[in-house]
Amino acid sequence: MDITLKVWRQTGPDDKGGLVTYDVPDISPDMSFLEMLDVLNERLNDEGKEPIAFDSDCREGICGMCGLMISGEAHGPERTTTCQLHMRSFADGDTITVEPWRADPFPVIKDLVVDRSAFDRIIQAGGFITVNTGAAPDAHATPVPKANAERAFVAAECIGCGACVAACPNASGMLFMGAKVTHLAELPQGQPERMSRVVSMVAQHDAEGFGGCTNIGECTAACPKEIPQDVISTLNRDLRSALRHQS
Repeated sequence: MDITLKVWRQTGPDDKGGLVTYDVPDISPDMSFLEMLDVLNERLNDEGKEPIAFDSDCREGICGMCGLMISGEAHGPERTTTCQLHMRSFADGDTITVEPWRADPFPVIKDLVVDRSAFDRIIQAGGFITVNTGAAPDAHATPVPKANAERAFVAAECIGCGACVAACPNASGMLFMGAKVTHLAELPQGQPERMSRVVSMVAQHDAEGFGGCTNIGECTAACPKEIPQDVISTLNRDLRSALRHQS
């Protein structure tokens, strides 16, 4: 299959940047999207041109490093990570626009690479628990109701890729933050910091420049791990409770 790519090129954070068009012929439909970019980069290298910078790591849909906006959709037309998106999702002759995540808290480093350390700072603000160090306790030492455990596992599947932010018209990180708050709030180990956690994380979220949630739902629709939108309700409920106790 032959495709045309319009790729965002930007030499650095202070560069204006813009879309550059590339013809990419003879692509196998069984290639992943990143493998297709690898093929293009090999050609650019052979031509003595600067290859396209993009993030990737595991290439197994686990880490979320590969996030791209593909023809206006976070991670592309399938509900998966970019590295697990295959070229058979497109048609021969298609023109595909490839851009980095578009959000002020995710500044562009180069081309398709963005700085997502804002998420790290939100976690540092409160996404932890206080435990005694030493040997691991027995698995059954702290009973957890099955329903709570299952919801904690669902929320913990968030990989922090940033698709929720990229898809949200407000560039809100509430689904990411809601997942991190919920998976700890459902467990006994997360209770001591439950109120302080949510206040600190929301404060950091807002300080980073993320927008507020208006329940549009694009975040959940774009999430490759299908994090449910109700984690935001848990976040809001805990925040209201924490603020009420502070007043």
